[in-house]
This record gives sequence, structure tokens and C-alpha cells, in this order.
Amino acid sequence: MSWLGVTPFKKFPAPFLKPMWPFFAAGLVIAYGANSAQNAMMASDEWKNDPRNPNAKTGAGH
Repeated sequence: MSWLGVTPFKKFPAPFLKPMWPFFAAGLVIAYGANSAQNAMMASDEWKNDPRNPNAKTGAGH
């Protein structure tokens, strides 16, 4: 199937996952670290009772 003379989904036998796995692993490590840092900051004394914190203990009944 061609679209203006270009085949959009031509299958090439080039490896993709094998050379790219270190970058995927690094992305997972960065995402895990950012999530851990954000959770630690939300639990800190400075932000524990802030109304913008979804884990705030405000006692509003929500």
C-alpha cells in the first residue's frame, strides 16, 4: 500500500530492542528514582500538611 509513493510501514530487518535496551533500562531507573524522590518529599515535615499534597491529613472528611 502506497501513500503518495511512500510505503509508510515497510518492515526492515534491523534490530531495535537489542541495541536500545540500555536506554530503556536507564529510563526505568530514572523514573523509579524520580518517583521515590517525589514520594519522600511529599512525606517530609515541610509538606506533610500542605493542602496541595494528596496525602495531607487535613481532616476535611474527603
